[in-house]
Amino acid sequence: MPGGAVPGAYHQGPSCWDRIRMGFTIGFCVGMASGALFGGYGALRAGLRGRQLVNNMGKTMLSAGGTFGTFMAIGTGIRC
Repeated sequence: MPGGAVPGAYHQGPSCWDRIRMGFTIGFCVGMASGALFGGYGALRAGLRGRQLVNNMGKTMLSAGGTFGTFMAIGTGIRC
């Protein structure tokens, strides 16, 4: 069969839980990236260097990632 298709077989898409989890993961990654940009800029502007810079950026990245990931998961769950 071309393309490996089996006659009579139906393709089942990802479940709602899989979509919500994927939405959270994508949102978390986007939030981490934006947290790195904005948190790094803000920390450098505030004069933080070394360990303080890394700690501040880490907190900002996790906070932004968790927040944006949660909202993306909720939005994906509404669409299910």
